[in-house]
Amino acid sequence: MRIDRRALITGLWAALLAPRRACAATVTDGAGRAVAVPAHVQRVFPAGPPAAIFLYTLAPELLLGWPRANRPEEREFLLPDVGGRPEVGRITGRGNTANLEVVLALKPDLILDVGSVSPTYVSLAERVQQQTGIPYALLDGRFDGIPLGYRTLGALIGRREQGEAFARSAEDTIKTITQRVGTIPPERRPRVYYARGPRGLETGLGGSINVETIELIARNVADDTRGGLANVSIEQVLLWNPEIIVTIDHDFAANVLSDPAWAPVAAVRARRVHLSPKLPFGWVDFPPTVNRLIGLWWLAKILYPDLFPEDLRPLTGLNRRVRGYVLGQEAAQGFLSRIRDLLEFLLPGYVQEGRHYLSIAVGCTGGKHRSVVIADEIARFLQEKGYPCTVVHRDVERE
Repeated sequence: MRIDRRALITGLWAALLAPRRACAATVTDGAGRAVAVPAHVQRVFPAGPPAAIFLYTLAPELLLGWPRANRPEEREFLLPDVGGRPEVGRITGRGNTANLEVVLALKPDLILDVGSVSPTYVSLAERVQQQTGIPYALLDGRFDGIPLGYRTLGALIGRREQGEAFARSAEDTIKTITQRVGTIPPERRPRVYYARGPRGLETGLGGSINVETIELIARNVADDTRGGLANVSIEQVLLWNPEIIVTIDHDFAANVLSDPAWAPVAAVRARRVHLSPKLPFGWVDFPPTVNRLIGLWWLAKILYPDLFPEDLRPLTGLNRRVRGYVLGQEAAQGFLSRIRDLLEFLLPGYVQEGRHYLSIAVGCTGGKHRSVVIADEIARFLQEKGYPCTVVHRDVERE
């Protein structure tokens, strides 16, 4: 067997520079590997886009950077201090751009990968971990693996309770939707074609991770052939004759209804072509990770509007999950800590001066989410200190 001297030297160099970490525990990852994790995980390198998004939802402050720098329109939906973090490249997937020197220079406590747990990716994880000395955890990226993924990630980063809460939320979402759709026999569910690309001629075959949510609640017209993403012909689409088309491509959605080649398709004739949201990340796939949870609600509502009458838009800071999300952000806790310190300093002086009331105004962009949560937290703090207070959410009901 020939040994590539450049690869050997790189591996030895990386091993010599690899930091030695005091490990607190061993966690079994999605591939069944025992991963020794540091006592305090503060910096995580995402091996690819699914890992970056998965980590962002649970512990955004630990994310070192993004495999690809987020575009301005994507950053509008992300935490400003995290969404704008730099591009660090990727270890897995198409166009892997991060070499071991880049990874080591960032000094991560953990490398996280979410996706396939096949032998190929297990081998990659073992090799990178051996060459860098950095724990490398691999989580199963399948849709039904999301709850276990959250529990495992929570254990890896020392946030078991938060990981459990996210896992239960994912389980509740999947259970609620599948139970309602379960009242419809499989043979009566709509036949759906998933169109990717500007011509709409790339789709997910049966069992593809890209169409997992579609296949969970509907019938994928391409499920006769098992595989991943594949290019197909317009003739094949005409033979499938889907009742509904779901697409992530804006150009395709804008042009398909006037394209004579697509005119015979039942979905086009019925004008049942749906453009999936994809900000900050795709709701069907692109990439296929936890962003598909909200996409599953969207799919269910367009496929079965009578079964899913909920309107998700009215959720405000009074909602338990919205509140939990806001208070789970490091910036929110820092803001509240400073506000509490300020009030503890000022309020005794107001009382000594004989003032009978103090107005505190809290604002945010829409007046319905962050400001509502923060105002309630300030009120709770004041009541605990013995100051009676009244909370008025001026804009929470405003359209």
